[in-house]
Amino acid sequence: MTVDRVLPTEEAGELLGLATELADGELAPRVAAFESRGEFPREVLRTLGRAGLLGLPYPTGYGGADQPYEVYLQVLEILASRWLAVAEAVSVHTLACYPVSAYGSTKLRELLPDLLGGELLGAYCLSEPQGGSDAAALTTRAVRDGEEYVVSGTKAWITHAGIADFYNIFCRTGGPGASGISCLLADAATPGIVPQAPERTMGLRSSPVAQIAFDAARVPADRLVGSEGVGFRIAMQALDSGRLGIAACAVGLAQAALDHASGYARERNQFGRPIIEFQGLGFLLADMATQVAAARALTLAAARLRDAGRPYSVEAAKAKVFATDAAMRVTTDAVQVLGGAGYVSDHPVERYLREAKVLQIVEGTNQIQRLVISRALARG
Repeated sequence: MTVDRVLPTEEAGELLGLATELADGELAPRVAAFESRGEFPREVLRTLGRAGLLGLPYPTGYGGADQPYEVYLQVLEILASRWLAVAEAVSVHTLACYPVSAYGSTKLRELLPDLLGGELLGAYCLSEPQGGSDAAALTTRAVRDGEEYVVSGTKAWITHAGIADFYNIFCRTGGPGASGISCLLADAATPGIVPQAPERTMGLRSSPVAQIAFDAARVPADRLVGSEGVGFRIAMQALDSGRLGIAACAVGLAQAALDHASGYARERNQFGRPIIEFQGLGFLLADMATQVAAARALTLAAARLRDAGRPYSVEAAKAKVFATDAAMRVTTDAVQVLGGAGYVSDHPVERYLREAKVLQIVEGTNQIQRLVISRALARG
C-alpha cells in the first residue's frame, strides 16, 4: 500500500525514495533467511550508512544530513515495514550517537563521521539485571584512577552486544541517585568489556541482545561525555528521541501487517467471493487501517514539536504507547485474518506478531510511558 505523505521539502521526498529503494532491494529479499539463521546483517547497516541514512537528524558538519526528525522517522517506518530488526538497529545506533553529538568534547566529536557513516556501530548501555525501569538506581560503577576510569558492573538487554564497535556506558561516578551518574564512550575492544551469550528472543532474532560484563575495564578519562554527574540527563534526553524511533518502527511494522492481511483478504475466496467482502473481516481491516494512520499521525506530531524546539517528552511517551500498542493489535488481527495460514511461517504475519511484542517493552515499557503521561497530567 502506498502511504500518502506530506513532506517538508523536495529533498525529503528523495530521501524517502532512496529508503524505499534500499528497503526493497537490500532488506526485503534477505529478512527471512537472516531471521531464520539469527544472523545480524552488519553489511546492510554499512550500506545504509554509506547511503547517508544513519545520520539523518545530525548536523552536516559531523557527517549527518541535518534532516528534521519528521523525515528521519518516516525513513525508519519504511525500513521497519521490510525488516524490523534493521530499523531497530538504525534507531539504536542513532540513539547511541546522541551523547557524543550533544555533549561530547571537540575530540570526541571527531569520531562522529565514522559513527554517522556506519563504519562504527554503536550500543547504549543503560539497563541492568536488577534495574531496568529504575535507571537512576543503576549500580555499574566507574572509579577514576589517574587518566582512566575503572568500570565494574553488568548491563542487561543491550542491543548490538558483542557486535558493536563502541558502547555508551552509563555508570555511577558519584553518590546515589541520578546526580551520581555519568556517561563514558568505550571502544568495544577495551579489555574487561565482556559480552555474554546472546539471549534467545521471541522475535528480532537477527538482532543480538545480551548482557555485558565490565570486569575492571579501563576507559580513558577523555572518553567522559560531558562532565561527571550529567549522565542521567543525557540518558533521558536520548530516550525521548529514541521513543519516537520505536514508535516509527511500530508504525512500519503495523503497516506491513495491514498490507499483507488486506492483500490476502482480497485474493482469498470463500463462499464464492473474496473474504474482504464479508463485513466481519472488512471491518476488522478497517479498524487496523485506522490504528496505523492514527499511530503515524501521533508520532509525526511529536516529531514536529521536537523539530520546532518545543517540549515533546510527554508527546513522545504518548506516541510510543499508542503506536506500539497499535502494532500489537494490528499484527494480532493480521494473523486472525489469515486464519491457519497466519500461524505458520509461510506468511510473515506470524513473525510480525512476535516482533511487535518487544516494541511495547524497549526504550521504557509502556507502563513507564503511562507513568510519564499521568505525572504530567497531575502537574497540570
